[in-house]
Amino acid sequence: MLSPDTSKLPTPLTNVKFQYTKIFINNEWHNSVSGKKFPVFNPATEEKLCEVEEGDKEDIEKAVKAARQAFQIGSPWRTMDASERGRLLFKLADLIERDRLLLATMESVNGGKLFVNSYLVDLDISLKALRYCAGWSDKIQGRTIPIDGEFFTYTRHEPIGVCGQIIPWNGPLIILIWKVATALSCGNTVVVKPAEQTPLTALHVASLIKEAGFPSGVVNIVPGYGHTAGAAISSHMDIDKVAFTGSTQVGKMIKEAAGKSNLKRVTLELGGKSPCIVFADADLDNAVEAAHFGVFFHQGQICIAASRLFVEESIYDEFVRRSVERAKKYVPGNPLTPGVTQGPQIDKKQYEKILELIESGKKEGAKLECGGDPWGNKGYFIQPTVFSNVTDDMRIAKEEIFGPVQQIMKFKTLDEVIKRANNTTYGLSAGVFTKDLDKAVTVSSALQAGTVWVNCYGVVSAQCPFGGFKMSGNGREMGEYGLHEYTEVKTVTMKISQKNS
Repeated sequence: MLSPDTSKLPTPLTNVKFQYTKIFINNEWHNSVSGKKFPVFNPATEEKLCEVEEGDKEDIEKAVKAARQAFQIGSPWRTMDASERGRLLFKLADLIERDRLLLATMESVNGGKLFVNSYLVDLDISLKALRYCAGWSDKIQGRTIPIDGEFFTYTRHEPIGVCGQIIPWNGPLIILIWKVATALSCGNTVVVKPAEQTPLTALHVASLIKEAGFPSGVVNIVPGYGHTAGAAISSHMDIDKVAFTGSTQVGKMIKEAAGKSNLKRVTLELGGKSPCIVFADADLDNAVEAAHFGVFFHQGQICIAASRLFVEESIYDEFVRRSVERAKKYVPGNPLTPGVTQGPQIDKKQYEKILELIESGKKEGAKLECGGDPWGNKGYFIQPTVFSNVTDDMRIAKEEIFGPVQQIMKFKTLDEVIKRANNTTYGLSAGVFTKDLDKAVTVSSALQAGTVWVNCYGVVSAQCPFGGFKMSGNGREMGEYGLHEYTEVKTVTMKISQKNS
C-alpha cells in the first residue's frame, strides 16, 4: 500500500446514524426469523453503536431461495447484457464514492480503523476494485478449439450460480467489494454474511445496491454469527460456491462442510505468518519503514502482516534500534481524532489473545524492546511492541498474533534464511529487501508464498491476484485470475459437415 495523500482528507462525520440494521433479501429489509438481534460496538470506546438483526439458518434459507430465483434461466439477471452488468457495477461505484465520507466514518467507528486509512486507503482500494470488475463484465469469454475430425468446438465461461461469501472483520468493505464485485461481473448471484463485529458498512452498501438498480435477489446480505449463519452457508445444498476470508481454523471447517454437502466450489484466503527478509545491502531507511508498516498497519490486524522479520546479522543491532525508535512514535487514541496514529484492536477476545502472546514472548526469552502492555483506561488498545532476540521456536515466531507486535530475528546466510522463512504451515505473502537483483530474483523465486514484495511491502492492486500457498488458502482473489474462481468452463462440440482450417 502506498502512503495516502492526507491533503485530501476531510473531517469525519459526527453523530452517525446507523440507518440500516436489518437483513437484506430480495432488495427488501427483513427482521430475523428468530426475532433475535445482536449488539455492535465501537472498539475504541466499548460503547454499543446499535443492534443488528441476527440472521440464522432460516434467514440463510430465505436468502438462498431469493438468489436461486434471481439466477434462474430467463430471469432479468440472466438475460441481462454483460455490458449492462458492468454498467450497474459502475453505478454502484459512483454511489459508494458519493457516500465515501459516511462509509469511511462507519469503518472507523465500527472497526477501529484510523480515519485517514479508512477514507484514503480502504475506500480507494474498494472503488478501484469495483470499477476494475465492472470493466471485465463484457470481456469474460471462451475460445474456439481446433479438435480433430469434422467438429466445431468452443468453450463458454459461465457463472457458477449462487455464491456464499463470508467477510472478515478486519477489512469489512474491501473484502466485501472484492468478493461481490468479482462474482457479479461474472453473472453470479450472492448471499453474503458480514462479520458480526463489523456488519454496518455492508448493510449500507446493500442500500446502494438497491439504489443502483440491481434486480431483486442478485445480492442478499445476512448479518449473523459464524457458527450459525456462516455454517449454514458452508453446508447448504443449494449454494454452488463459498468464498471465505478469515482464520485457517475456520477455513478447514468450511472446506469440510463443503465436502460433506454438495462439493460446492471453495476459495479460501486464510491466515499468515509472513516472512520479511532484510539483507545487509538493503536501503536501511526504506526497509525499516516498510517492515514497520508491514506489521503495524491497522494495529497488526492484517493477514499479510510481516510478522516474522529476518534481519542479516551485520545490520541487526542498528535495524532493531531504528525499529524501536519508529514504534515509539505512535499516538494511540480514538481513530477519528486528528493526530492519532494507532487505533484499538477489534474486541476483547482479540485484545486478550494478543496480550497473552506478548507474555509468552517474555517468558520464552525474547527481549522486549518497547511496549508490551495495554494502553489507556477504555477501549482495546495495546502499546506498539517490539521484540528482539526472537528464535524460530517461540510462539510469537510461529503463531499468527494479529496485533501490533514486531518480532525481529537474526540470520547469517541466504540459504539459511530461505529455509527458515519457508518453515511454516502458512504461505500468504513475503518481503525481500536488497539492492542485489540476482538475490532478489533468487529469493523471491524460492519463497513459498502467494505474493512476494521486493523493496516494498503490502502493495495490493485490483489488477493483481491475491491468495496463499499451503494453509494460507486456496484460489485467488482479484485480477484476471480471481475471475476464474467465479466461472465454470463448458466445452461445446458440434458435428459439422465439413471443416475448414
